[in-house]
Amino acid sequence: MKNTLHYNFYFIPTLFLTLLGIADTTYLTVAHYKNYTDISYSSFCAISPSINCDTVAQSSWSILLGMPIALWGLFGYLFYLSILFTVRRKTDFSFPFWAILQFIGLTFSLIAICLGYISATKIHSYCLLCIMSYAISFLLFLYPVIVRRRFDHKPFLSRINESSRLIICHPSVYSSIIVLIFCAVGVHFFLPHYWIQNNQIDLSRIETGITVDGHPWIGSNNPIITIEEFTDYQCFQCRKLHNHLRKLIEQFPEKIRVIHRNFPLDHRFNPILNGRPFHIGSGEMALLAIYACIERKFWPMNDELYRFMQSRDSKSLDLKLLSLKVDLSAEKLSAALHSSDFYDILMKDIKRGIELGITATPAYVIDGQVYIGSLPSHILNKLKNK
Repeated sequence: MKNTLHYNFYFIPTLFLTLLGIADTTYLTVAHYKNYTDISYSSFCAISPSINCDTVAQSSWSILLGMPIALWGLFGYLFYLSILFTVRRKTDFSFPFWAILQFIGLTFSLIAICLGYISATKIHSYCLLCIMSYAISFLLFLYPVIVRRRFDHKPFLSRINESSRLIICHPSVYSSIIVLIFCAVGVHFFLPHYWIQNNQIDLSRIETGITVDGHPWIGSNNPIITIEEFTDYQCFQCRKLHNHLRKLIEQFPEKIRVIHRNFPLDHRFNPILNGRPFHIGSGEMALLAIYACIERKFWPMNDELYRFMQSRDSKSLDLKLLSLKVDLSAEKLSAALHSSDFYDILMKDIKRGIELGITATPAYVIDGQVYIGSLPSHILNKLKNK
């Protein structure tokens, strides 16, 4: 015990880590909201396809039981903090609560492992701030373990037993837990499901057509702003901007026109991937969209392909179901996947995107200027002010 550091050398770092976790998950919660509601938002850590906070936030895996996982994390850290306040002084009374903190930290760590696995195998992208939260979770398990080894020698289970009785007898801890539970339940029931996006608009009210070089457009015949989009049907950010653009077209049908081009980041079609597997299947989805354009069914097909990617459980395209949705032949959809003509059309789009310097999606060309990842606010203001 003589060589043991002072108690505060363990308590203060634990308090700091908890507050850092609260700040981290607060930012992630706000970022999650902005990802779905702010058309020009892009997180500072949206660095690449594999390191991209926005991709993780826009994934359907970012929601658990009707709430963003970041918000669950925030409540978890607040719960940890409410217990941590009881151990700010080294007393016999505090050691059972360190056992609770150890148990909570272990739970956090197991959840972090699960979320890391989902990022690696389902989303195929990582969020730096989420990784920081994982590290915090492991440390919030480690510090209580160290404290109990240094200052407390009673078995873990007996301490947990003691703590369950002490919580009931401790009014501040008990009341803070009750308040947190009520807050979580209230948020769960009253939080609007802003992440559920409906891209259905009445196409009979909106003009559509085909450009001279064969690309589908939607919006105005005489627009103030023409946006040429390069998108990938397996790109979360593309789906988000797709929904926002549809709302803008519905709001300003006489001011905006969107021209669509395909730029799938599928290594079997797009040479910028250098053979590295990514967005496997997005090339075939683009071929289906090209066929639908030939049949004058592009925009319904466009919506269905994005809707398909919003489903967490989707594995492969059900061409029969897709044919029913867009009123096209399943046999012809299947044939489109092997059409050399459609492949050539797709490669022309990809070649054009590469010539413009596009390396990621979504990308937008407005008045000769390329914008990658989002639409600039001055473009949106131009719509509203004219």
